[in-house]
Amino acid sequence: MPPRNKYILRSKISEAKTRQLVRLFAIDLNASQVAQVTGLNRNTVNRIVAGIRERIAAACEAESPVAGEVEVDESYFGARRVRGVRGRGARGKTIVFGLFKRQGRVYTEIVPDCSKATLQRIIRGRVDLESVIHSDGWRSYDGLVDLGYQKHFRVQHSENEFATEHCHISGIESFWGYAKTRLVRFRGLQKRTFYFHLKECEFRFNHRGEDLYQLVLKILRKTPLS
Repeated sequence: MPPRNKYILRSKISEAKTRQLVRLFAIDLNASQVAQVTGLNRNTVNRIVAGIRERIAAACEAESPVAGEVEVDESYFGARRVRGVRGRGARGKTIVFGLFKRQGRVYTEIVPDCSKATLQRIIRGRVDLESVIHSDGWRSYDGLVDLGYQKHFRVQHSENEFATEHCHISGIESFWGYAKTRLVRFRGLQKRTFYFHLKECEFRFNHRGEDLYQLVLKILRKTPLS
């Protein structure tokens, strides 16, 4: 009987081969490249990588930012802008809301719209009341101080207002740039698949400079694939 693989239960793939696959995933090779290097079937690689992304997404949900200096913003992913359709909620795009704890990590959530009720529900659920919030001038952020947040600073991009050293949302904007640059190579993703790719971006961004290989192995030891 082959030795048990603690990363993938009931798997015919060896533990050594699994570690090789995880190492290649950690350096951000795509499924075709991983299959070529490991000698595994492309469909097998896709299945394992999809499982890894699901575990990563669960880990991201558990380590969202909650306090301190927090930047909030929304961004739009997907289809190119349709001519004549403008503003927040442009047709054909997936809306993502993000929280960025300064000197810390980002948390993202796919949302149906940019309404005050939608965005403030997430803020109330994820951000401690002692936090200082930074945002742009979008009206959905009106009234955060009335909800009990200590301070709320805004940058009015529409009025060509320049960000200051303390009042800006450049942290979350840097994540948007990173995620869009990375995701464009997948050339279109279904919404369910997009969620897991987005969370992978979040995980890579939050743990930049760390050993992603060891982090993913730790996640898989805790919640193995099946």
